[in-house]
Amino acid sequence: MKQVVVGGCGFIGYNLCLNLLEQGNEIIVLDNLSRKGSARNLVSLQEQYKSLVKFDQCDIRHDIQLMSGHFANADVIYQLAGQVAVTTSVVDPRQDFEINARGTFNVLEAMRASHSKAILIYASTNKVYGGMEEIRIASNETAYYYQDYPNGISEGQQLDFHSPYGCSKGAAEQYVRDYSRIYDLRTICFRQSCIYGPNQFGIEDQGWVAWFTIAACYNKQIYIYGDGKQVRDVLHVNDLIDAYQLGISHIAKTNGQIYNIGGGPSNVSSLLRLLGMLEKNLDRKIPYKFSDWRPGDQAVYISDITKFTTATGWRPRISFEQGLHSLIEWTRANHEALQSVGII
Repeated sequence: MKQVVVGGCGFIGYNLCLNLLEQGNEIIVLDNLSRKGSARNLVSLQEQYKSLVKFDQCDIRHDIQLMSGHFANADVIYQLAGQVAVTTSVVDPRQDFEINARGTFNVLEAMRASHSKAILIYASTNKVYGGMEEIRIASNETAYYYQDYPNGISEGQQLDFHSPYGCSKGAAEQYVRDYSRIYDLRTICFRQSCIYGPNQFGIEDQGWVAWFTIAACYNKQIYIYGDGKQVRDVLHVNDLIDAYQLGISHIAKTNGQIYNIGGGPSNVSSLLRLLGMLEKNLDRKIPYKFSDWRPGDQAVYISDITKFTTATGWRPRISFEQGLHSLIEWTRANHEALQSVGII
């Protein structure tokens, strides 16, 4: 299969490329290399897999013709390129829109212009649901939880594009879905919750599991924005990649669909719980400071993954305890890489 990974040098894209290459696939990687660590990831792919990797520097805001050329004979296209931080979107909403909304629209137009028959995987976000203020929540000493949704939030939850990031990703997602209906493109949207794992150069504004792990391992200052009881379901990147592959192999069922994808109710953590787990693993106290809540931050979000599980049989395989342990090992083993990109 000819597979094109747009944003293939980012965290999810790099792990996906490794997975595809390990299976013997030839891949085309498109990336503008703007993300910290992306250039290093590209070098790693090229050194390990040489002729199996073709790279073109591509900016989805502008390079429609370049994308069209690669999409014409593709079997699968992964649209993983994007601006990924709510805080950055608040500071510069125009750039956020240009990358996420216009950029994804350009990917779709490049597919349409090239008469592509590929399957498009689009990485959306749970942020399309906004703050969900109408949902009743309660809390204990360390975490918020839903009072009425034991299985988490389903795809039937009302959309509320709170924050420029939620607006840009939500608009892009709806274009992806509608291009499937109007132009007969084969598409699958995944509303992703908190994805974590190795090769993630997490920073304070994005990738909180990775950032807390890095900061804890290397004694960096940790700030908790809010009260620390915010809860997310967490999903290891390898489980996400499995979901992508199952979505593709079940395309007769998944075509044109939107799915919530995350760790589900069995893999959840609050910020405070994560810090406690890190303290246990590292065998020492981890200092942190509190600051104000961030705009659009959900007190609790847990994905109901029933729809995708029913369609494909997929379930997360890696528990958060297992995944965090492996992430700590990766973080400790990659001091030089983290230092070279300015994370530590």
